[in-house]
Amino acid sequence: MDLDRLNFHHLLYFWRVARIGHLTRAARELHVAQSALSTQIRQLEDRLGEPLFEREGRRLVLTEAGQIVLSYAENIFGLGQEMLGRLGGRAEGMLRLRVGSVATLSRNYQENWIRPLLGDPTVALTLESGMLADLLERLLQHRLDVVLSNEAVPPDTDRPFHCRFLGSQAISLVGSAGAWTRRRLRMPEDLHGRDLAVPGPRHALRGQFDALCIAADVRPRLRAEVDDMAMLRLIARDSGWLTVLPEVVVQDELRTGVLVKVGRSEQLQEHFYAITTTHRHRVERLEHLLEGSRRALRPMRPAGAV
Repeated sequence: MDLDRLNFHHLLYFWRVARIGHLTRAARELHVAQSALSTQIRQLEDRLGEPLFEREGRRLVLTEAGQIVLSYAENIFGLGQEMLGRLGGRAEGMLRLRVGSVATLSRNYQENWIRPLLGDPTVALTLESGMLADLLERLLQHRLDVVLSNEAVPPDTDRPFHCRFLGSQAISLVGSAGAWTRRRLRMPEDLHGRDLAVPGPRHALRGQFDALCIAADVRPRLRAEVDDMAMLRLIARDSGWLTVLPEVVVQDELRTGVLVKVGRSEQLQEHFYAITTTHRHRVERLEHLLEGSRRALRPMRPAGAV
């Protein structure tokens, strides 16, 4: 079959029905009659010479041919969405860059990462935060250009992601300057019975920290378990408890001397990744960010240091 005989409008309708899995709901969302939608799907099947759906009760299930067509339709219309997003700011002479970040990632790290663009008048930023699975789905739909994560995404032939390692940072123990200046503790040996604020169970670091304490037979008093790094930063600053976190989370407080580093564990590391799709359109400014990403983890000097 020649490409010019393929009706991409019919393919679009197939894509929407395949994603929803129900003809009536798809027709409602597309604002067309169910009979008209069914007719256009049949016309696409006739053009391709293969049935694309089979019925299981009230649901439509993709045939083997339908799964193949869906994989191509995802790329075709996903790239169309990417094109629209890319062109979104061009009317004002701007490039729009869409960045997703997992909810447990430090906001300071994110700001450090995008900092080279903050003074660029030709760039408009869209910043989203959420669960990794949701962000990856938006990445596959080409609604995001890159996802920043502290979890790696393993290779998967069904999901064409490229996961680039950006760097690591050892985890520190920080405390208020008034109580802990010039005092040091070993991690985890000296933490038994001490009041601590720590990352919550969903954070990639938490499992590492718990395993380290168990291996050393150390049981700290966990006064706060916090997934959101912005909130953990506030607790570190205002509670008086010792806090386990990456230094980038409290970089400003360390620099101004509000907080001091009390201990550090090289056995605990937070890793940072940038996830893109293999089919994406390459954007020069994004490539520059990826190449220079280690600056986002630059060490913070305390106030008065030289």
